[in-house]
Formats: sequence, structure tokens, C-alpha cells
Amino acid sequence: MKIALYGRITEKALPATLQPFFDLLSAEATIMVEHSYLEYFTRFIKLGGKVEAINDYNEIRGRADVLLSLGGDGTLLETIAFVQNSGIPVLGINIGRLGFLAAVSPEEAAGYASRLLKREYALDKRTLLRVDRPEELFGDVNYALNEFTVQRKESSAMLTINTWVNGEFLNAYWADGLIISTPTGSTAYSLSCGGPLMIPDAKSFVITPLSPHNLNVCPLIIPDDSVIRLKVEGRSPQFLATLDARERSFGPETELYIRREDFKISLIRFHEQHFFQTIRQKLHWGQDRRN
Repeated sequence: MKIALYGRITEKALPATLQPFFDLLSAEATIMVEHSYLEYFTRFIKLGGKVEAINDYNEIRGRADVLLSLGGDGTLLETIAFVQNSGIPVLGINIGRLGFLAAVSPEEAAGYASRLLKREYALDKRTLLRVDRPEELFGDVNYALNEFTVQRKESSAMLTINTWVNGEFLNAYWADGLIISTPTGSTAYSLSCGGPLMIPDAKSFVITPLSPHNLNVCPLIIPDDSVIRLKVEGRSPQFLATLDARERSFGPETELYIRREDFKISLIRFHEQHFFQTIRQKLHWGQDRRN
């Protein structure tokens, strides 16, 4: 078995509680570590078996059986850009903060090692969205697991975001910006702006305005086979578009087309884990927090 590893280099040490997990993995599998991360990683975690340094997506496609994302949810979003359409399933080990996507803690990881090696897990197929046009705006990695947004860039004035769904005019949103979120992203930026939660396999997107001027404008759920067209107006000569953590500038004449990506990302889920359990734990549902 070959297990690829991706993570962020930070000033913090990796938790020592990860060592037993990697002891078990490296005894039976080849560990493939993204080259810029390898030196940092091996300062804190020793790998006893075969180790390969890898550079990019082309070196894991068709070779890695699993990819471990070591960090928080932001790191896992970067991992999605690294995995691309290779079909390699991803397991997030949470050494960040909240951990909606990276759901396994360092302390729990060793208990999952043998099940990972034996492939005793389920795969959650997560829908992506993509910027279909303009094609050059985000280049090859023009898709997102969480959300696409348009926002202000160089002015404090509100934007007018003209929005069509499947060619039918929806609304001219007068707001600070607009979020188009996948079900996975419904627990992220969209949620903080009043958007609804969606279960991961919902076949929907949600359009959520950022601080709309008209207070009766609310988030809207649409089918995920819709094509969304946006045209932004405002005082600034440039506006900001984001795909997860990646951002690009665009001008007022640009028309943006957003749709569902043709492929999905597979996130590893162990059988006792469930989305409902995650939102109960992370959002403290059913807990009395008054004390």
C-alpha cells in the first residue's frame, strides 16, 4: 500500500501523539510525502519504513492508494487542489481548530491505522463546484469543495451582483458580496452569513448574500445541476473572486459562470462517524452552554 501525505509548514511542532499512528502505517506501507513538507515533518515524526518524496499531482495519480491531509480544514481544502481528479480518497487528520472536514484527532489516529491499511472505511463522495467561464481566471484548479464568492476589493461601496440561474434572471443583489456554496461548504462561510446547513450528499447549492442592503433578501437553495451566471457592478475597477482559499481579481465586464464539477472528491469516513455526530459536537447542539 502507498499512502501520500500533504500538510502545511508552520512554526508549531507536530503533536507527538501522531508518532504511534505513523509507526503502524510505515511498518506496512510506503509513505509518500510532498517534498517541501518532508524535512519539516521528519523533524517531529520518525518514519521507519520506505519513504518517497513527491512533487505534485502527477506523482500520486495512479500510485497512491490514500492521501492523508495533516492540518485543519484549510489544509484539507489545499489538499483537494493537490489531489485534483485522481480519485485518491482523502483522510483529514485534524491538528487545526474546528475540524469539520479533518475529523480524526491525533490522539484517535493510531486506533484507525489498521482499519486504514485494511481499507475498512466508507467513502463520502463530495460535490465540487467550478468556475466554467472565464476559463483563465483560476487556470487548471478552477474548482472548490466549499464555496465560490464574489466580494468587494478596492472600495467600501456595496456591489450590485446581477444573478441568473439557468438563464432566468434571479436578482440584482445589493450587498458586500455573494457566496455560492456546496453542501460541504454549508458548514463554512455560508453558515456564518446565515446560510442553511445541508447534509453532504444533498444535490443542491446555496446562494448566500453577504450583508445584503435589503434585509428581506435571504439565502436560496437551488439544484446542483443549475448553471449560475454573475455580472458584478460597482465603483471599483476590480472585484475579488475566491475558490475556497484561492483568490483572483476580475473587472466589471467579466461574466462568471459557475456550475457543478464533473468529478467528485472522496473523503474517508469510518463507519461510526456521521455528519449528524459532527455537527452535534462541533456546533454544540443539545448542550447547555450557559454555565
